[in-house]
Amino acid sequence: MLSSPVDARAKRQAFRHGLASGRIQRFPGAFTPLSTALIEAKGFEGVYLSGAVMAAELGLPDIGLTTLTEVAQRAHQVARQTSLPVLVDADTGFGEPMNVARTVHELEDAGVAGLHVEDQVNPKRCGHLDGKEVVSTATATQRIAAAVAARRDPGLVIMARTDVRGVDGLDAAIDRAKALQDAGADAIFPEAMASLDELAAVRAAVEVPILANMTEFGKSPLWTAQQLEDVGVNMVIHPVSLLRVAFGAIERALDALDAEGSLASQVPTMQTRARLYELNDYQAYAAFDAGVFDFEVPGAPRQD
Repeated sequence: MLSSPVDARAKRQAFRHGLASGRIQRFPGAFTPLSTALIEAKGFEGVYLSGAVMAAELGLPDIGLTTLTEVAQRAHQVARQTSLPVLVDADTGFGEPMNVARTVHELEDAGVAGLHVEDQVNPKRCGHLDGKEVVSTATATQRIAAAVAARRDPGLVIMARTDVRGVDGLDAAIDRAKALQDAGADAIFPEAMASLDELAAVRAAVEVPILANMTEFGKSPLWTAQQLEDVGVNMVIHPVSLLRVAFGAIERALDALDAEGSLASQVPTMQTRARLYELNDYQAYAAFDAGVFDFEVPGAPRQD
């Protein structure tokens, strides 16, 4: 009730254990704190919090318009709701190395298990769009070194995302991944890989865990978790998938409401009231409330 009984340090250790387990860690993207309850109930290993989703929820494009305060607040809301580790997208770290350090402190305080910082030029854009620009290797490694130096809990996973593949090709991406590893990154997120062979090449080039991004309508085919595990990928995210599914359903329901005058035809596809109450633990809140008010308030009129 109210928040997860598992503290942040335990979640971080669970995240590190999962990355080292040899089994691919599946992190669907949460688009509300409540959606974490479903992710956890279905047996996934963790929760991802996408920068694109946080921007979309505010009605903004994914071009770096969200602020550290907005991201930290949402990260706190999501992380406290689940016993699973949460990995959060920290974009470019919200500024220069000192800003990156502050970002780490704020997200650490929010209770996340890990965060990733990317090497795009700010303002950034979605990693699966053309026209991206990346910073120099020196700047990229400074961001990661600042993040590593700033963390207070050594269990917090600092991941480095590189978008170089879409700008300068695979060889450049491998070189960048090695440099980011040397700067202290605990894991590497090579964005927009074009084939499983490319992922395997990154896997062979670095010693730390690597992540694959299975976003729909992007540069990478939608490989299965087993295919990714077979080439050595340690973790897979589905960042915007649940938001897309939900908003597809919302649009269809609005069309039905407009055409039919009611949502009666859509009720069979809706989540039931009982399931919603189960996910938000309504019964526990009701029991707690009854326990608080099981006494007479002095001076209050009697309720006979």
